[in-house]
Amino acid sequence: MKKLRVGILFGGRSGEHEVSLLSAASVFNAIDKNKYEVVPIGITKQGHWVTAADAERLLKGKAADHEDRHLRAGDPQATSSAAVLASGESVVVPPEPQQPGRSLAAFQTENAMVRRAADRAINVDIIFPVLHGTFGEDGTIQGLLELADLPYVGAGVLGSAAGMDKDIMKALFHAAGLPIVKNVTVLRGDWEAEPKKVQKLVESRLKYPVFVKPANLGSSVGISKAHDRKELDPAIDEAARFDRKIVIEQGVGGRKQKAREIECAVLGNDEPEASVPGEIVPGQEFYDYNAKYLDEGSQLIIPAKLSKAETKRVQQLAIAAFKAVDCSGLARVDFLMEPKTRKIYLNEINTMPGFTSISMYPKLWAATGVAYPELIERLIQLGMERHQDKKKNQYTR
Repeated sequence: MKKLRVGILFGGRSGEHEVSLLSAASVFNAIDKNKYEVVPIGITKQGHWVTAADAERLLKGKAADHEDRHLRAGDPQATSSAAVLASGESVVVPPEPQQPGRSLAAFQTENAMVRRAADRAINVDIIFPVLHGTFGEDGTIQGLLELADLPYVGAGVLGSAAGMDKDIMKALFHAAGLPIVKNVTVLRGDWEAEPKKVQKLVESRLKYPVFVKPANLGSSVGISKAHDRKELDPAIDEAARFDRKIVIEQGVGGRKQKAREIECAVLGNDEPEASVPGEIVPGQEFYDYNAKYLDEGSQLIIPAKLSKAETKRVQQLAIAAFKAVDCSGLARVDFLMEPKTRKIYLNEINTMPGFTSISMYPKLWAATGVAYPELIERLIQLGMERHQDKKKNQYTR
């Protein structure tokens, strides 16, 4: 029986590049090689696409020897500046950031050259985009794969984009009647033009402490906790480095107590399932990037110490959040619990959460009875099923 050819897409231009390398390495190690033929496809921090030996070097955290070249599986020579993906008919796409004065060469190539490029296409049956953050988890890669008519793992364009943008995400949660904390969204341009006005807006609607976040980023990159006005300004400056929209949320628990951080994993397409919830006890004041990936001291408690009713509530909210943003495949849904009242707030959804074997998402499913290799297999199946369902759509009259 022919093996399914899976392209593992990793790296990328976001601030979560290194996290993606860790996730992809775990998938490579755990995927069933008897069932799947694996094709590594890496994207450098500069946005260059590489395969074969260069992709393996990138996966190990080493820069590709020739980052200005775009290698194809089985082709050690440099090819044209366009990446070529193929499924049935070859589709030529320009995935790289454009340089000043550079043309979209892929769309200006003569037919004969396109055919030669197609001969070197990366032929895969499905893409597993183990990409986190901007240019990978935000609908951009998903749109490229939709144009190429390639099956892929995870949320589609809408679900990915809505799940990445915390401002839009919260609007969808609110529209679905889900419990969220008070929040304000401000634009970087408004902050730069009238910082005093933004300060007054925040303080008129929220109470300190507040969390300040870039709207479009993950892994807690650019997030700060501000206890007062003195800390608010540098917190907004930090978030504004990463996005034009800044989301500011009122802290749960007030000044004296920290909120409990509860997480739940969701798996499925139209009929998603929720895992047992887990709890994170950060070694720092909150679960920031350093606490997640660099520092010791944070604890993962699985299952979380919740009552049966609270566990059921978290699972129901996780599935409702998944549906609210039109997600598919997988997601990790994060919650905040008020320490005294035990009121549960929906914080955010991550459509491509950290995916190492020791990340929260796989660990939650392992505790629920789905081992890591089985989880990878189910996600590939869900991606294929979703693509087959989309084939039922009619695009012309």
